[in-house]
Amino acid sequence: MILTRLLASHRATQALADAPRLWRITGSLLVACLLASVPFTTPDAHATTPAPDFQLPVLNSDSTQSLSEYRGMIVYVDFWASWCGPCRKSLPQLSKLRNELVEAGDFEVLAINLDAKTEDATRFLSQFPVSYPVLLDPKGKTPEAYGLVGMPTSYLIDQKGNIVSKHEGFRDGDIEKLRKEVETLRKAKQ
Repeated sequence: MILTRLLASHRATQALADAPRLWRITGSLLVACLLASVPFTTPDAHATTPAPDFQLPVLNSDSTQSLSEYRGMIVYVDFWASWCGPCRKSLPQLSKLRNELVEAGDFEVLAINLDAKTEDATRFLSQFPVSYPVLLDPKGKTPEAYGLVGMPTSYLIDQKGNIVSKHEGFRDGDIEKLRKEVETLRKAKQ
């Protein structure tokens, strides 16, 4: 019994001695996880991550479009699907912003639909129409190249073809943040 108490006391003392180290390790891991999960949304003037190029069919068309066709422009690549709840809110707001910003001739939105069936995308867009090109990637090669992990996810690409920000999900206020990012990129080019 005395031996049991001594062992328990020793274990408690050892646990207390190790506690600061464990807290530091736990805290460091927690901070690392939090930083990894926070989407970056501020344009980086020194962005060097080239956006993967793609060439995809255009919805309801025999043509294709590629990201490289838009070199020299600011491009917002928006991955979406008909089953994506936040897309019901984001696509119409993004369409409105695109219509406001496209007049300058240096901004475009490319929506990449990931539905397995084209009919699902068409049905969704009949309820939530957009004014920008909708491209199809039912096999999911493009989101794989971009490292997509959730929906909706979008990438802002600068005039040189570099990814400058990634937007995950959709919240109130995101459109205004995007507008500011586009204006920042426009000013940086001047």
